[in-house]
Amino acid sequence: MTTASKDQVASVDGTGRVSLVVVNHNSGSLLQACIQSARHQVDELLIVDNASSDLSLAECEARFAKERKIRFIKNAANLGFAAACNIGLAHSKGKLVLFLNPDSQLDEGAVEHLCKAIAGDPAVGMVGGLLVNPDGSEQGGGRRAIPTPWRSFVRAFGLYRLQYRWPRIFYDFYLHKLPLPEEAVEVESISGACMMVKREAVSDVGEWDDNYFLHCEDLDWCMRFRAGGWKILFVPSARVVHMLGACSRARPIFVEWHKHKGMLRFYRKFFRHQYPYGLMGLVAVGVWVRFAMVASFKMVHRKQ
Repeated sequence: MTTASKDQVASVDGTGRVSLVVVNHNSGSLLQACIQSARHQVDELLIVDNASSDLSLAECEARFAKERKIRFIKNAANLGFAAACNIGLAHSKGKLVLFLNPDSQLDEGAVEHLCKAIAGDPAVGMVGGLLVNPDGSEQGGGRRAIPTPWRSFVRAFGLYRLQYRWPRIFYDFYLHKLPLPEEAVEVESISGACMMVKREAVSDVGEWDDNYFLHCEDLDWCMRFRAGGWKILFVPSARVVHMLGACSRARPIFVEWHKHKGMLRFYRKFFRHQYPYGLMGLVAVGVWVRFAMVASFKMVHRKQ
């Protein structure tokens, strides 16, 4: 695959526009870096701001005031990630829509690699890139299996260590410890931090479920894409530096609350008919016990 020049905008087979949607909420200077990394790679860029109280939006409006391809959409309140994504989706014009976290930066040519992967098979409806930490190491969310209640139980109690003996039983849903594939591969789910979708697939599957406020909405969409017969690809050549957690440090308990609440909604929505009622009750208890432990740890850590 070739790398796009700074004046070249990625497209599918030379046609079809690529829209980028970034949901912002108090992202600080990270938002500017995100826009700068992406603006030469897409046809339009929509920043959907969830009532930020910092200067992130104002500074970007001033810096990119002459950029006609960039539009700013201001919500009067923090509507949550999924709802803001849907607003960006509704205002976008591209046949392909790329959702990118504001704490992420695209490598040069990343959008082109995603476009080529999604155009390679009519059955592919969603693709995601290689999420890496600032030190270059791969993050866990870019390629993963669906965290079913059983898989979550296996991970919570460390039983994934037995997967080398019984891989079908004790399977860990994070795949980043496996060797990096040389080309795009099909996976069960990718991360909403970098997620490109075909508009025709969205028309078939439906938009983001905005009953999630923060976290697990990407897993939900992946489940629905696959249920609708659309393939999901992980594209290792599309590299994205993700400052994981950078935008949530100011309100860690708030973020953890919605993360665990989203986990429960996800489990109930997709697995309540596959698992016994009693087991689902234990899963719910486990989720809130985990929230209490994580929240306590973060509170103690903040006081130090």
